[in-house]
Amino acid sequence: MTDGDAPGEDADGGSDVPTAAELLGQAGFEADGNVLTRRQAEVLALREHGLRQADIADRLGTSRANVSSVEASARANVEKARETVSFADALSAPVRVRVEDGTDLYDVPDLVYEACDDAGVKVGYAAPELMKVVSDAAGDAVHGREVRAELLVGVTSDGQVRVRRAYEE
Repeated sequence: MTDGDAPGEDADGGSDVPTAAELLGQAGFEADGNVLTRRQAEVLALREHGLRQADIADRLGTSRANVSSVEASARANVEKARETVSFADALSAPVRVRVEDGTDLYDVPDLVYEACDDAGVKVGYAAPELMKVVSDAAGDAVHGREVRAELLVGVTSDGQVRVRRAYEE
């Protein structure tokens, strides 16, 4: 350790952090069944353990600019995978409610409960909790009490709520 290093770190900025291969093994990464390349997974795993891009570049024998590019691609792939899972959940959900732009968030629970009653599905949330789930999942599509972008709220047969933005073709 040199004088400028943080406690627990050496000059490469992360001796306490396992190798990328060890991290992937601990997480059960399997390249054949994953949307991430092995390099993308390595970069994300090391970033999750607090390493800077420059330190990752040193460990992987590449440039910081390359690590930045790999990380950006990996994060985009993760977001696409999340959207795909959300879409698949929406397809299989027995309850689907379209919440129009301009709807008061306080009206959403009644819309969801009514659709669930019609389908014989029990929602796993009381009204305040359901509003929070919808608001949190919708991100900037909900501001205060106003739904600012059309949402799709799905409820699975076991009462789990899935929220996604409605996208036009």
